[in-house]
Amino acid sequence: MPMGAVARPFVFAWHFLTTIPLSRAHHEPTAPELAASMAWYPVVGLLIGGGLVAVDVALRMVFDGIVGNALLLVFLVLLTRGLHQDGLADTLDGLAGGRTSAERLAIMRDPRIGALGATGLFLSLILRYAGLTALPHELRVPVLCCMPAVGRWAMVTSAWISPYARKDGGLAAPFLAHLSWRHALAATVVAVTGLGLGFGLLSSFVVMMGGACVLLMGWWGCRRWFGGITGDTLGATNELIEILFLLSIPLLCRLS
Repeated sequence: MPMGAVARPFVFAWHFLTTIPLSRAHHEPTAPELAASMAWYPVVGLLIGGGLVAVDVALRMVFDGIVGNALLLVFLVLLTRGLHQDGLADTLDGLAGGRTSAERLAIMRDPRIGALGATGLFLSLILRYAGLTALPHELRVPVLCCMPAVGRWAMVTSAWISPYARKDGGLAAPFLAHLSWRHALAATVVAVTGLGLGFGLLSSFVVMMGGACVLLMGWWGCRRWFGGITGDTLGATNELIEILFLLSIPLLCRLS
């Protein structure tokens, strides 16, 4: 396989998920390339996690834990341009304001944020901050490395098992048109490998099974409330999985 066939999907995944440009030569992706880029999402997640670890070490050399945790969240939001936080807020606004799937989808396209969306966004950041504050020191590096990878694995898997809700197209439509089980499998292998190296096989298995259960509940909810998934619900999925992972992994490691 030509190097460009591998490099282009990775670059597309990196550019979509982060604010750091890698190349100016990779433009106008095809729908198959966008689908293939999703297989790279957990890889990008691990690289984001590595960046979080590096920034966390630097911050702790200057600030105490409380300030460092807050600044680490600022870095994460800036690095990902708040893409998933926006999806969470839009999803909650759609659930709060619409009675039918069509009404909810229309509300989610409104650029304004509603009361429930703002509240959910605030609570998600508070829960992240609390999770970072309570995180045992010995788990800090593997958790920060794996958390973004697990969230992006959840996006890929959710996109593969769910129909697309918007009949008139949307941001996620080109990504999902050619998404296959091979892309989902590749994303799963990367996520499991990262978790296995960070926490061991047993813990990684439990995390993936717990994540699968959450995804199935999300699949059911998206089908019922929206008629399928959208880019916003995928962003909300990433947020939910990352927060649950951050809050539950210390308990899981103590039990195992």
